[in-house]
Amino acid sequence: MSAPPTSAVNATLTSLFRRQAGQITATLARFLGPGRLDLAEAAVQDALVAAMSTWPYQGIPDNPAGWLMRAARNKALDHLRKESLIGAREAELAHFLEGDGGGHPVEAALAFDEELTDDRLKLLFICCHPELPREAQVALALKTLFGFGVKEIAAAFLAQETAVAQRLVRAKKRIAELALAYELPAPAELPARLDAVLDALYLVFSEGYHTHGGDQLVRKDICLEAIRAGAALVAHRGFDLPRAHALMALMCLHAARLDARADDAGDLILLKDQDRSRWDQALIGQGIRHLGAAAAGEVLSAFHLHAGIAACHTLSASYAATDWARIVTLYDDLMAVQPSPVVALNRAAAVAMADGPRAGLAALARVAQSPELADYHLRYAVEAELRVQVGEPAAARKLYQKALAASPNEPERRFIARKLAALAPS
Repeated sequence: MSAPPTSAVNATLTSLFRRQAGQITATLARFLGPGRLDLAEAAVQDALVAAMSTWPYQGIPDNPAGWLMRAARNKALDHLRKESLIGAREAELAHFLEGDGGGHPVEAALAFDEELTDDRLKLLFICCHPELPREAQVALALKTLFGFGVKEIAAAFLAQETAVAQRLVRAKKRIAELALAYELPAPAELPARLDAVLDALYLVFSEGYHTHGGDQLVRKDICLEAIRAGAALVAHRGFDLPRAHALMALMCLHAARLDARADDAGDLILLKDQDRSRWDQALIGQGIRHLGAAAAGEVLSAFHLHAGIAACHTLSASYAATDWARIVTLYDDLMAVQPSPVVALNRAAAVAMADGPRAGLAALARVAQSPELADYHLRYAVEAELRVQVGEPAAARKLYQKALAASPNEPERRFIARKLAALAPS
């Protein structure tokens, strides 16, 4: 058999890393215990390194995910033996890691499909334990279950890499101190635990939908991982709740537009210019079904309102036909539930579409000086576009220059640079 090209090996490993590393980590952590997350992660990383060094010469295995599970299992055993931890309890663990005793390979515990298993859900709730600070919960979930590197997490949090690394170390240490059981929370604990998990999933999705840093505008693989995690969550009897369905609706409706958000060169395409025939109708249908399920009960969460706004955009026949007045009303409701400068900024953009650019500028003026928007590129880009529309190109140029300096990824910088070039004095 001829050796596969390096590009094929890299593509396979990249896909596996996003889709299986978290599952393998969760399966190992079930038997190593939540206090040994470092060991589970290290074993998976070692397995990936082993694949990178052997597959280009030996070929990609018929069951690459199973190969990684076996390799990670063996790496975990090697770590335990080096630490002289194969004692009475550890011997039981080693017995599982070496095989389940029933003639079936340990990788049979993995579900090689698009849904997460209970192992991964349990680890997700452990990462989002209320004893951990909220930012640490989300960072740990991103790192352990979704394969984010420290650099990616730092970009998502607008934080220093060293701070994120320290946050992760402290979170794992606290989990070890708590000696948490590897189980889903009891029904009485769900209200306090579910919101952190939903926030983590939304941040994962958001990072894929609007990537911080690098040369990619979107990371579809990350978005789909968040949707798969959400689908597994709402499929579980204890988490089949309206706000979880609202998050699923939001993610599906946004993900439906992913293929139309960038052109073949990876450059940004604004919503008004997108080819709506490229929107994924299956995901739209899935999103609408989840939105219907979210309507049960009387609780109106921020996810409900975000999903309602997404539905207004997605179900409109065209950009011009969008019900902007309805969107402004939904943003008003969202400001009552989840007030934030970013929500106010988005509301101002919707006001401009509903009532004209001067109305939008007036709405923007009420939030523009917020410290949270001081280095937010979209704040400058929104105002710049409105200044163009009211005939103030010089002011627009200055704002676009600020947006260019603050933009987090290369496709957006190219888009803003083109806007600037179009406004260059003749």
